[in-house]
Amino acid sequence: MRLKLLIVCGALSMLFGVVVITATAGSSRKPIDAERAAPEGQLLVVRVYYVDRAHLIGLLPTIDVWAVYPDRGYLEAGVTPGQYFALLAQGYHVEIDRARTAEVNRPRAYLPDQTSGIPGYPCYLTVEETYTTAQTLAADYPTLAQWIDIGDSWEKVVSGGSAGYSLMVLKLTNQAIPGPKPKLFVMSSIHAREYAPAELNTRFGEYLVNHYGSDPDVTWLLDYNEIHLLLQANPDGRKEAETGILWRKNTDTGYCPGGNLNVTWPGADLNRNFPFQWGCCGGSSGAQCDETYRGPSETSEPETQAVVNDVRSLYPVQRNDNLTSTTPLTATGVFVDLHSYGERVLWPWGFTYSAAPNGTALQTLGRKFAYFNHYTPQQSIGLYPTDGTTDDFAYGELGVAAYTFEVGTDFFQDCPTFENTIYPDNLAALLYAAKSARQPYQTPAGPDTLNVTVSPTVALPGQTVLLTATADDSRYDNSNGIQPTYNITAARYTIDAPSWITSVISYPMLAADGSFNSLSEALQANVDTSGLTLGRHTLFVESQDAAGNWGSPTAVFVWIMNVKARLYLPLVQKP
Repeated sequence: MRLKLLIVCGALSMLFGVVVITATAGSSRKPIDAERAAPEGQLLVVRVYYVDRAHLIGLLPTIDVWAVYPDRGYLEAGVTPGQYFALLAQGYHVEIDRARTAEVNRPRAYLPDQTSGIPGYPCYLTVEETYTTAQTLAADYPTLAQWIDIGDSWEKVVSGGSAGYSLMVLKLTNQAIPGPKPKLFVMSSIHAREYAPAELNTRFGEYLVNHYGSDPDVTWLLDYNEIHLLLQANPDGRKEAETGILWRKNTDTGYCPGGNLNVTWPGADLNRNFPFQWGCCGGSSGAQCDETYRGPSETSEPETQAVVNDVRSLYPVQRNDNLTSTTPLTATGVFVDLHSYGERVLWPWGFTYSAAPNGTALQTLGRKFAYFNHYTPQQSIGLYPTDGTTDDFAYGELGVAAYTFEVGTDFFQDCPTFENTIYPDNLAALLYAAKSARQPYQTPAGPDTLNVTVSPTVALPGQTVLLTATADDSRYDNSNGIQPTYNITAARYTIDAPSWITSVISYPMLAADGSFNSLSEALQANVDTSGLTLGRHTLFVESQDAAGNWGSPTAVFVWIMNVKARLYLPLVQKP
């Protein structure tokens, strides 16, 4: 047995060698004690097979678990060679993913033609580039975008502002339309090593601003909602991760100051530091060098304090924060925390196997999100216990419908996967999050309204136009249970404002085949434009199912122009 271990050790040594981690080119900062990551600090990416939930939970404190796949019976983790042999000695079946191990240990360098972004990953902006992008949006679109300081990172606090970062939120709304407005809060990359979430969140903000005025749905979303985007929730840690280090926590050197031989670094896990059910239930660690170290007390870290204070300022308290109080169905607001990886849509609770009081409604919206991004929808604890997390805080204390998206299949996700899959699929899910923010415990149970068109798109004053659409009550992911669905029973449209705005008149739409009797219905209505002023107008279309649920509206533009203006429209109309 000893000879066999020596042979395997020799093979591992020849295969993986010694890895030296270098700082990002042009960076003014060096990784904290980066030299201790080699040689013992080198990682193996492994799949560890487990028998049942108790077996899995027993593994959690011993290794850095990256993702869990209950349907496949294994977890993915980063381990040192020493941990690998320890797992074998304990009888675990462990497989090394050699391709990903080589990628994780590959020194980071800019690609030949790369001039921006994280070295080797040009699709991901650095912290500074993220901030510059948001600042530019706020400067170029001052009526739509604001770049707001909500607090400081740990390094900025301890240095008195000479280093570190402000935590910044990009607030998007049409400021010309007064509130109060429903709010969507999206935060990203609170775990520093997760590249894709911050980029996804930033591009979501860019998409909204750049499509305002040309996309009818984006336009009404910014007219009648506030969208708050915390793009880099852990900027200090992210700067370390940009060098290729798998840094998870913040950089608070008061914890685990010397590190250890298990590839851990200083800091607290910010997503175990939130005040609701902090440290309650075995879902975090009290050991400073563990990756899930929760900090010495709830909300001990300045980054956590900034997020908690900002979220509390955005949402009213809509439930008693005990474990059994239900949030009213009329409650407002959606909270999304973007992580990687594992391809999951998760909702509270993470600290107990009991369903949250609004568990059915949270599940419904979760299944709707999963329809768009094709992830597995489930209660958070379905993976493993967690406590002191962002989504449990937002729902548990404030009653906000709160979710975690685990996007993609890697921490350092390759750019083609991000560009072709993660971004487009999750953009659709985030747009739906904004659509549902007004009534997240009701709207997702209603039908989606699709393919909204008006003909002609440019009409003379008083001309009748044909409005068409499709109502569909079946758009849920049923990979983890079956969502109840119902036949369509009604549809309506409004002009220039959604149906919930005071004094707006709703007009009925008809089933194109003459009767409402199926899960999906073609809709139509003749819209009289008499009385509409010259210029652009918005038609909002909603549909209802047999359970009485109204879904979110979908909008379309129609232009009312006189004959002379119509002649020049092709020259001035935006594509």
